[in-house]
Amino acid sequence: MTMSSTERPNVLPLEGEIDLHVSPRIAASLNAMIKEKPKQLVVDLSQVSYIDSSGLAVLIEAMQMVDNYGGKFALAGLQNSVRPIFEIARLDQVFRIFADAEAALAA
Repeated sequence: MTMSSTERPNVLPLEGEIDLHVSPRIAASLNAMIKEKPKQLVVDLSQVSYIDSSGLAVLIEAMQMVDNYGGKFALAGLQNSVRPIFEIARLDQVFRIFADAEAALAA
């Protein structure tokens, strides 16, 4: 997992496979962003090929923390390999999901 060089405030771009090994680092990154209480926080998953339950748990927790202070949390750019994971868990009905980060920020 690497951070993209095209940094946008309030957008966390993720890459590769999100599993038990990288989830703690993602949680730390999200928690640091959430401390600033942005009006919007977007997790860009367009470069993510796989996410497991630990990754989903991190995203759910982040969404709840953002909701708690009245911000908007969104996911962007779900790949075809990742979208079914959200659909099976019915998380596609829980998260605000957009085609890309720009669409999420504009919403």
